[in-house]
Amino acid sequence: MSQPSTAPTVERADARHRYEILVGGQLAGLTAYRDRADQRVFYHTEVDDAFAGQGLASRLVHEALTDTRAAGKRVVPVCPYVAKFLKRHGEFDDITDPVTPKVLKWLHTELG
Repeated sequence: MSQPSTAPTVERADARHRYEILVGGQLAGLTAYRDRADQRVFYHTEVDDAFAGQGLASRLVHEALTDTRAAGKRVVPVCPYVAKFLKRHGEFDDITDPVTPKVLKWLHTELG
């Protein structure tokens, strides 16, 4: 019987409105979103302390944004980590929308 791979994998968990990064089958981090028409509003990203310093957040967000593009959606970076990532990765400029008061109000209502 083979051991589970320890290589990180990213999966979209639609029922939980998030992308998850798994290491050896264990949840290592997530980036949470809500879809608003043609926009995917990212509002929170975290990586468990046990997995810190391995570049997992960057990989997670990169794959989440790539999947968002493939889904034909635009990105709204409410999450500070996603916003910082986008400043360093101009390849997503064409699908990035600004965070507006209207989006923030909508997100607040969505999250209750």
